[in-house]
Amino acid sequence: MSGTQGGLGEAFITQQRTRLEALRRQLLGGEEDTFANERTAQEQHGDEAEELEDEAQGAAQQEVNQALHDVNDQRISDIERALQKIAEGTYGFSDASGDPIPKARLEATPEAIFTLEEQSKRETGA
Repeated sequence: MSGTQGGLGEAFITQQRTRLEALRRQLLGGEEDTFANERTAQEQHGDEAEELEDEAQGAAQQEVNQALHDVNDQRISDIERALQKIAEGTYGFSDASGDPIPKARLEATPEAIFTLEEQSKRETGA
């Protein structure tokens, strides 16, 4: 790897790799905690008679958990791609256009693989 990628210094790239790896561990650990909590609740209350309200709350919680899981899956995928881009020497450049991603965006969102405008289009499906 050269000293800079897209005008980003080697120290910045190293810092971002460390941040990305920590974020990946945090997200994966959070998912494990969610699954463990669901298992514990099922073990503690599995045979108890459930009331209609309990079922509704459980269904709503499952929807929230699934949405969080989906968001985390996308973030983990982006983190993996950003780490791959670091290894390739293309970190800091958009996967869509090849345009540079501003350093401020990378500092705020180290897993950014698109410019802000491209990311907005990706999220809205435009």
